[in-house]
Order: sequence, then C-alpha cells, then structure tokens
Amino acid sequence: MSLKDKASKIDFGSLPGVLPSATTDTPGSTARPKTAPGLMMAHAADQRSELVRENETLKAKVAELGDAAARAAELQDELKSWDGAKATRLLDPKLVTWSPWANRDPANFSGQDFLELKSEIASAGGNVQPIKVRAAKPGGEFEYEIVFGHRRHRACLELGLPVLAVVDNLGEVELFVQMDRENRSRKNLSAWEQGMMYQRALEKGLFPSNRKLAEQVGVDLAQVGKALALAKLPKEVINAFASPLDLQFRWAKPLTDLNESDPAALIARAQRAKTLGPNRSAKEVLDALLSDEGQGGGTVLPPPIEVSRDGKPAARIELDAKGRATVSFAAAVVSPGQMKALGEAIEAFLVKASKLKK
Repeated sequence: MSLKDKASKIDFGSLPGVLPSATTDTPGSTARPKTAPGLMMAHAADQRSELVRENETLKAKVAELGDAAARAAELQDELKSWDGAKATRLLDPKLVTWSPWANRDPANFSGQDFLELKSEIASAGGNVQPIKVRAAKPGGEFEYEIVFGHRRHRACLELGLPVLAVVDNLGEVELFVQMDRENRSRKNLSAWEQGMMYQRALEKGLFPSNRKLAEQVGVDLAQVGKALALAKLPKEVINAFASPLDLQFRWAKPLTDLNESDPAALIARAQRAKTLGPNRSAKEVLDALLSDEGQGGGTVLPPPIEVSRDGKPAARIELDAKGRATVSFAAAVVSPGQMKALGEAIEAFLVKASKLKK
C-alpha cells in the first residue's frame, strides 16, 4: 500500500492535540495541509507554540518572583537598619508617674533653669527630646512610670501638652542604671541627689554593695562613696544650705570628718549658718560649718523669740551667725503712722543697752 493510501486511512481527528477542524474543510477557513506529513508537521508546530507560550508564562512568573525576592531583600536590609530602634508616642502626662528611684529634688522644678526649659517646650509645642517610660503596674492610677525625663514631663504637665515618650520594657536594675546614666549627663543633677538615689537603692537591696552599684552605673567607686557620704549627713546640715543642690562632691570628706569627730558642733554650726538669710551662698554656709571663729566654738545660738498679740504671731527676734539681731513684724502689726514711735522705742532700747554694758 502506498504512503498516500496509508495516510488516507488514518483518523487524524483522533490524534491528541489535533482539532477536528484540522481534517475538514470549511468555508472561509485558512489553508490547511492536505497530506499526512503536513498534518503531522502542523500538529508538531501547534505543540511547539503551546510550549513556547508556557515557557514565556513561566519566564514572566520567574521574573515576578525575582522582583519580589529582590524587594524582600531590600525590606530585610531596611528592617535590619532599624534593629534596636523604638518608636515614640505622645502620652497624656496625667497618666505618667514618677519612678520610685527618682532622684529629682523639688528644687529642680522651680527657678530660672526650669522656667527656661518650660518656655522652650511651650514654644516648640512639646518636648522635642522624648522622655523614656515603662509600663506601670496594672490596676493602678497610672499607666506609665518614668525612667528618665522627670523635668520634661513636669513641664508638659504644667503646660497641658502631651509628652513625647519612648516606651520600653525594663526591669528594676536596668531602669535604675539608665536613669542614673542619663541624669548624670546633665549639669543640673547635684551630688546630693545622686547620693540619695544610691542610698535608696542600697537600702532596698537593688545592689548588694557599693562596688557592685559603681560597676553597674559606670561610676568610680570613690565617687559613689562621696555621694553616699553627702546623703548621710544630718538633715540640719543639709537644711543649712539654701538648697541641697548646692552641696558638692569635694565637700563630702571635711563635712563627714567633722560629723564623725564632733557631730554636736557640726549641728550647732549648721543652725547658725541657716540664720545667714535666704540669700546665703553655698560658700558662706560651708565656711560657717567648718569654722568656729567668732561664735564660741560649738555653742548653740539662742532660739528665735516669738512675740504674740491676741494669740497671733506679731513679731520675731533672732540672732544670725554673724551676731546680727533681726526684728521682723507680721503684716499690719505696725502701721505707717507708728514707724516714728517704733524708731524712738528702738533708740531708747539701744541707750539702755549701752548703759547696761558699762
């Protein structure tokens, strides 16, 4: 049988991938192969076209996956650059409270320095430099506890502004260390405040020893000792200064030595130093504490004399460390018209006192 006869007997419509239209003629259809080899070649061409299409589709998908992988790699690199970064948020300052380790004396929230800070925050519409907080214990009045930034928080609270803060998850020791390090970097943290903070941490068992505390906060052991020595001075000595913020590290040893050798004399001198007046300088107070000249050593000054009228305070007489007597009257006790009579009474007293000395 010839090849033509054999091909005429093949049912090409039943071959896989060959459409019935490939073996029949229809009006308007494109030219199709008439021979068996032609039909087989057409079928193969159709198969190759399908493979090409599938190949192109796969290439497109691979390209898409490649782009996605590249973008994912870029995002991973970007995320790595933010490792350790913490987002800031605006908090209601009324929901933020002090840490139990706070080392800020009330004097830090008054005076020119605080007013300037408050003015700067007001002009900026909030604190540009965020404070740091941690979550407070659940069930309490407050939601957050300050790690550092007490002055910035107070300024925002008084101004009625939200406070910009970083929220971190910290344990007690880590909180203490971060608070101490941040506050020591600021010029307005006093030696006495540091000492009080260190003393409280040791008393509460946060650190087992002075040495361990010094290692954790990164401070010289001798410096920790000086701070603690200032914190342990009698309250009369601290109150002798116009502000406890006036105390300095270098004064720790002489004041501690005197407190150990003659505590009664130190307290007596502190009482005299306090009478130097509200504008007394830290140097004047220190000189009064370390010197017994002109006041009879450790003798105690007589207490102030209070004069009452109709059961209410009317006048006060007191002697200061330099031997100056001061008489002060309550408001409205002496009228302008009585000033002359008061002067005459004082003059008469001085004449009498002079005669008594003779």
